[in-house]
Amino acid sequence: MHPRQNCHPERSLENANAFSRRVEGPCASMPVIQTQGPSTCAPLAALVSRGARDDNFGCFLVVALLALCCVPKLRAAQAERAVMVREGYIYISPDETSTRMANLARGREVAILEKSHEWLHITQVDGNVTGWILDKGVVRPSTPEGDQIVFGAAADAEAEASRRYGRKGADKDALRLYYRMAEYFPKSPRAGEALYRAADIRWQVDALDVNTRPSSREHNPLLRAQIDEDWMREVIKKFPGTKWADMAAYHLIENKVCGDWGGETKCPEKESEIYEKYVREHPQSPKAAEALYEAAWRQAALIQMYKDDGNAGRSSGAKNKAVALARQVASQYAQTDWGARAQELVYLIEQDIPTYGNTIQ
Repeated sequence: MHPRQNCHPERSLENANAFSRRVEGPCASMPVIQTQGPSTCAPLAALVSRGARDDNFGCFLVVALLALCCVPKLRAAQAERAVMVREGYIYISPDETSTRMANLARGREVAILEKSHEWLHITQVDGNVTGWILDKGVVRPSTPEGDQIVFGAAADAEAEASRRYGRKGADKDALRLYYRMAEYFPKSPRAGEALYRAADIRWQVDALDVNTRPSSREHNPLLRAQIDEDWMREVIKKFPGTKWADMAAYHLIENKVCGDWGGETKCPEKESEIYEKYVREHPQSPKAAEALYEAAWRQAALIQMYKDDGNAGRSSGAKNKAVALARQVASQYAQTDWGARAQELVYLIEQDIPTYGNTIQ
């Protein structure tokens, strides 16, 4: 994965602050102009007003130019939105021989201002570039099977990102495409999955950054840099009661565990409780077996840790609990890897083989 970037796709065209301009000189009696648009319109108006300071016609020229420079923003705010499933160029005019203004990556959102034959006049929503693109690979909310098309493009980009020499930026393409699919097609049967997969990619990118920081080994989770939870919480909020919400909730545990136990029993004790609580709250989760195993493994680790502290009573209690939890996993999830791993854990505990530390017998 690439270094962490803030790759969250903008959900709408960046809102520019409303601004007012009152022209000096003979234009002072003109009404205040109020409109929507970027502050870049102001320098143009100032330049023109200097040359037209003593000419009433210049006042109207200023008004016209102010309106013209802000028209693309106003039109884009009301335009139909679409998402790119291909990479393409933005041209200055509807002609492939004209100047290329910018590149459009997969998953980028555009606002369609007008259509001319096979060309679309668009504004790139998150790039603020206006120009022309070929009307190919531009999926609207009204596109038949649009949800499957965008999801397929996202899955393809994700597969590309996993390849050793995959396309640069394919992970970001997948993230944007999954997110847009869920946004454009919220009623799709795969909307929840799309949003979760976007959040999962974002989580992986953030985790890679967080886990390389010195603070990642802190015992106290509050002293560690936290992985951004916003997208996972969005999954939980928009798709409650689904397996995608359950899996998103499992990710949040990562911000609650210790970075390094440092031989302290309080870390595995607390973490075991966290995993057991997750299973109680999400019994049907695809992550339930894994969570139960994680709880059992931490109890197994406590067996030796308590012995090293000279606490035989607590060591015996941890052993009983570890075996009970592991057998539960092996029984309920026998056909999974977690079931087999739990069965191995029971065997190691019963053979008094330490499962934590560097002890070799």
